[in-house]
Amino acid sequence: MTASTRKNEEAVSPVIGVILMVAITVILAAVIAAFVFGMAGNIQKSHVVSITAQRITGGVQFTNNGGQDVGSLNSLNITLTGNSTNLNGLLGTTVGSQYTVNTSTTSGASALVIGTFADGSQQILLQTTV
Repeated sequence: MTASTRKNEEAVSPVIGVILMVAITVILAAVIAAFVFGMAGNIQKSHVVSITAQRITGGVQFTNNGGQDVGSLNSLNITLTGNSTNLNGLLGTTVGSQYTVNTSTTSGASALVIGTFADGSQQILLQTTV
């Protein structure tokens, strides 16, 4: 046999490799895009309101320190070591307004403040130990 009758099959393997790499890249891009765009619909807006709590003689004082969403705050629910108090706006939406929960609980009480906003959503605004 002479050299002219041999078939040249060197180019088959690189062409198949390139086609497979392009196919894998397209499939990966589609899967990642579906995951990212599918997750974007489940993100909920976070409200920005600052509430602080400090122990005072005879109880715990909560202070509204404001924030960009304080105007849409409808009500606050304060839970202090199992004793729940629904303030329904008693704390107020003005910066610096205060509310005191009288308690005989010693230091180390758990305080949780949940705000309800005009859009109907609820969010934990403060969770601390006082």
